[in-house]
Amino acid sequence: MDRPTPAEYQPPLRWWSHAWRLAVMLSISVTVWLTVVDWQTEARLLLDVAVGVPAFVLIFYRRRWPVAVAVVLTVAGGFSSIAAGPATLAGVSLATRRRWREIIPISVLALGCAELFTVVQPSNPDDPEWLILLMNVIAVSATAAWGMYIGSRRELIWTLRHRAERAEAEQELMVRQARSQEQARIAREMHDVLAHRISQISMHAGALAYRDDLTPEEVHTSAEVIRDKAHEALTDLRGVLGVLRDGAGEPMLAPQPTYADLPELVADARETGVRIEFEDLVEDPVPESTGRTIYRIVQEGITNARKHAPGALLSVRVSGTPEDGIDVFLRNPVGFGPTRTPGAGLGLVGLTERAELRGGRLDHGREGSTFVLHGWIPWAA
Repeated sequence: MDRPTPAEYQPPLRWWSHAWRLAVMLSISVTVWLTVVDWQTEARLLLDVAVGVPAFVLIFYRRRWPVAVAVVLTVAGGFSSIAAGPATLAGVSLATRRRWREIIPISVLALGCAELFTVVQPSNPDDPEWLILLMNVIAVSATAAWGMYIGSRRELIWTLRHRAERAEAEQELMVRQARSQEQARIAREMHDVLAHRISQISMHAGALAYRDDLTPEEVHTSAEVIRDKAHEALTDLRGVLGVLRDGAGEPMLAPQPTYADLPELVADARETGVRIEFEDLVEDPVPESTGRTIYRIVQEGITNARKHAPGALLSVRVSGTPEDGIDVFLRNPVGFGPTRTPGAGLGLVGLTERAELRGGRLDHGREGSTFVLHGWIPWAA
């Protein structure tokens, strides 16, 4: 993070800030004036007042023109004891900026003006010159050091506050992103779960609507299938929504499918009338997260074939090794048979995102008169 400018970390001045600073300036000015008042002539007193009073007005512009005000008041302090308070505050205020190219020249000027003050406004003549010089060096050094300390503390407080605000903003952004990702994940999960079940219900309901030659037993069987699939859809929906209701992070109500559930998925689809050729060439146990993605790809392929190519032969081939990852191919003829089941294509979009999140890819499209769905997922997704 770049270092802030002095204007950024300088605190705003309220009325009480001006009040206590004015009190300190008056204390310093009175203290210095008491050391020279016994040796002041009328001319020196008039000079002291004439230079010192405007200094108390000029000091209020120290933040607008810090260097210029510090120079003027430092020079004024060389002629007036009353200007000592404003000159000290101007020096401290300038030192809070912590810029050596400003502090060193002003400190040298302040030391020279302090020596000039002993000539313009002499005090006790018995004080040795080396003692006066030493006291002036200590006063100038203390002024610069105190101002730099205040500036360093202000910058530190500003930096900590800025970091806290930035961390809070980043945390809020991360929460929003996590919420958005969780919503997208749940939406994909609901689509993958419900689209498969609803397509089965739609197919059987469509058969009941179009077929007039069904026997009462066949109608009863189809109605039972619709009822069972609707019940399964509700059960799956409760399982997905369970993660929303569980604030303690408990697992969902229903276990998520894995690669071992693929044969059951294919068998269930065959029972509902889908023609499937399933070839499983994977011999090693598949990790759960990888197997779940493969399961969703096959499920989406069965759903799309049922909706858009009812009665067509769907070929499913899964192969792979821990070194090469897992390939899944699904093929079926396009435009095979009538269908009224709507589809927005969002399932393939969601599956593509799911595959990419696992480090894999998902491609789909036509190859002549065949629709091909090809997915590849790394073994350790």
